[in-house]
Amino acid sequence: MRTRTGARLRSPFLSDRTRPSRRTRTAFLAVTALTGGLLLGTQHPAVAGPNLIKNPGFETAGTGADGMPYCWERSGWGDNDFSFDVVADAHSGTKALKVELTRSVDGDRKALITESAACAPAVTEGAQYDLSVWYKSTTPDAAITVFRHDTVAGWQYWTDLKTLDLSAGYQQASVRTPVVPPGTDRISWGVSVYGTGSVTTDDYAMEEVVAEPPDPVCTGTAEECADGKWEVLPTDNPVRSMHSVVLNNGKVLLIAGSGNDTDLFEAGTFTSAVYDPATGSYRTIPTPDDMFCSGHVQLSDGRVLVMSGNKGYPSADGTVGYQGYKDSYVFDPATETYTRTNDMNDGHWYPSATIMGNGDVMSFGGLREDSSGSVTAERWSAAEEKWLPLWQVNQTWSYWGLYPSMILMQDGRLFYSGSHVFGNGTPGTGASIYDYDANTVTDVAGLQNKDERDQSASVLLPPAQDQRVLTIGGGNIDSNPEANRLTDLIDLKQPNPTYTHGPLLPQGTVDLGTGAGPQPQTGAQGKMYGSAVLLPDGKVLETGGALHNRANPVFSSSLFDPATDTFTPVAPDPEARGYHSSAFLLPDGRVMATGDNPGNGTWNHKVSLYTPPYLLKGPRPEITSVAGDHWLYGDTRRITVDRPIVKAELIRPAAVTHSSDPNQRFVDLPLTVDPDDPRTIDLNVTSNPNLAPPGWYMLFAVDAAGVPSVAEWVHLGGPAALAERALESAHIHDFATDLAKPEKKPQKRRASAPVPPQVAGCDRHYGPPDVCVPATFPDSLATPAARCDWLAAHAYGRLKLNGREDPLGLDRNGDGLACGKGDVTGGGVTGAHHH
Repeated sequence: MRTRTGARLRSPFLSDRTRPSRRTRTAFLAVTALTGGLLLGTQHPAVAGPNLIKNPGFETAGTGADGMPYCWERSGWGDNDFSFDVVADAHSGTKALKVELTRSVDGDRKALITESAACAPAVTEGAQYDLSVWYKSTTPDAAITVFRHDTVAGWQYWTDLKTLDLSAGYQQASVRTPVVPPGTDRISWGVSVYGTGSVTTDDYAMEEVVAEPPDPVCTGTAEECADGKWEVLPTDNPVRSMHSVVLNNGKVLLIAGSGNDTDLFEAGTFTSAVYDPATGSYRTIPTPDDMFCSGHVQLSDGRVLVMSGNKGYPSADGTVGYQGYKDSYVFDPATETYTRTNDMNDGHWYPSATIMGNGDVMSFGGLREDSSGSVTAERWSAAEEKWLPLWQVNQTWSYWGLYPSMILMQDGRLFYSGSHVFGNGTPGTGASIYDYDANTVTDVAGLQNKDERDQSASVLLPPAQDQRVLTIGGGNIDSNPEANRLTDLIDLKQPNPTYTHGPLLPQGTVDLGTGAGPQPQTGAQGKMYGSAVLLPDGKVLETGGALHNRANPVFSSSLFDPATDTFTPVAPDPEARGYHSSAFLLPDGRVMATGDNPGNGTWNHKVSLYTPPYLLKGPRPEITSVAGDHWLYGDTRRITVDRPIVKAELIRPAAVTHSSDPNQRFVDLPLTVDPDDPRTIDLNVTSNPNLAPPGWYMLFAVDAAGVPSVAEWVHLGGPAALAERALESAHIHDFATDLAKPEKKPQKRRASAPVPPQVAGCDRHYGPPDVCVPATFPDSLATPAARCDWLAAHAYGRLKLNGREDPLGLDRNGDGLACGKGDVTGGGVTGAHHH
């Protein structure tokens, strides 16, 4: 059972709530001591200014019974034994403050600046502040933690800025805040102690960073500088790839398998290609199995784990649907080869894949070898490099659907956002939190139209420390309504997270197949099949999509700003990007988009590249050196840049298919800036592997104009054993621990869940399996004549009837050909005889 405490206990007299330990707390050797990471010495403010902290050295006593100094308060949560003491062991003056934990199962204790208008320093939106404290520490489990006061929502956790090293004598720790978010008027901060040992602090300082705003620069047309620009590359993608994985050498793995082409499947022709952005060239590589509609994720060492795929297409009579096999492979970017692993416990066509904080991979959902729904959860062990046997994996026997978007939370639980592929959402609210250790599922409320979020896109918003998720658009291939404009936001830091309504998606144009070309969207028309891409300036690009089941491409793109929760329309991709499309960030800061597979079975091999507006604002900052490319959790790592920057971050490379990449994340790296040379910067790495699971990341540095550097590749986490140890000592926060919905225990063990063979929304009575005649046509197409006209306008060609049944009434004369001559009377010229 989870703690039902707030994030901060206000009084030392409040009893500690307990819960079974999720991890054993061990204060092991500070990881920075293992890395040789460079630390800056004594820090000074970037620009001298007044110290904004009242009573920074604790010399003024407080009046409360708890003995805390004036303008300081006790805070913390969890199952631990602690003490707060004013001591004479001061850095200067006569007093310092010592926080000590003698027993720690979970939670933390911290002395914070009192959260009041009288004590908490006022701050300015958009500004940054240099924080510093003198400290001595006997524990590696301590960090500078900041809270902010929102003028509407009140006090709330902001972020952890820096992990403190062990130190027998006083040393100074300095760090710069991120840019103050809109609506923030004050901050409070202090040192969190979250492992056994003590931290003594003194002489706190906080000074505003005075920075000259950059002069606006535009290196393109005015329109390009506002909206960015797209180009369609001269070389086509040689394979029908619906899986895109950015590799740690900057290349892109494009997996097709049979590419949703039954002829290729029957011939055993399975393909992948590796694209090199540096040369614009493709290398087609041998592919041992039909990885069409597999799951995939980068492992911590940079190899790609590819799980399941297509064992068989639906039968011609429609009685058997897609079938998923148990096969699994790893792809090695160095050799560009696939190697077979042990099998999964079940088949999973359309499985999820989420890397965990210790480097393990969890997978849920998909279709089994008999085309029923898999209720088997799978776990890849990073330590053993294999899929674990069924008895070693916690099971709820839940059917999560196809490509369920399972996002790792900061405490190791999984948030199912409600984004999925095909048909309705899960029963209940359509979104939930899964606690693997407790093996419970708890529904989360608020997701709009949960049964019309088929092929919506969900993304953990920048930075990952904020624990907010955005869900965009969607439809339903079963009922086939117009895709919607809905967006939903959830803050997983809240005690009882609930989706709230986000802004409506901006509208673009849509090609309705009438021959008139793309027309402006109207009413509630939105998109499904869209892509959501994290950008290095902290915004999210949403692009592409379509209005209906594998039909009617939507041409629109926009930038979502998590700071303001607003969309800004930008230039649209000129190419159709509907079903089986994907878009993803390249290390140079551009976005690549590929694929489209409409219902008529054709494929768009054109590749588009988007240059965001930030690449049209003049010269880019350059990372001129990095202190090693193998980082550990809690590290401080020095970089040098050619000019001042305001932020740096790690972005996990894409592994995307079907609008789904639950592992995509942007992890803020708070800066410690050398006061004598602002081009020398220490980056402070999170101590929590759940925020940044082990693996290779793109490191970007971003200037005040939002212009990013080209990425450098760094590896985070070390070997599996070290990531596991870091996870045991991570600073976990007490978020989402007061969920309103009841916990659901595991269901009764079962082999599978029933799934109809027509799960993909296609009526298999017509045409080959790689062609999708909608099982449900839009409401405006109620007659066979209208449907035949629609099929003709969408270039379906000849459609043979599979068997004798004709549920859509498209073969009126019974000649075995749908929409043939003589099938439609009174409906005008129609159909397949035109092709």
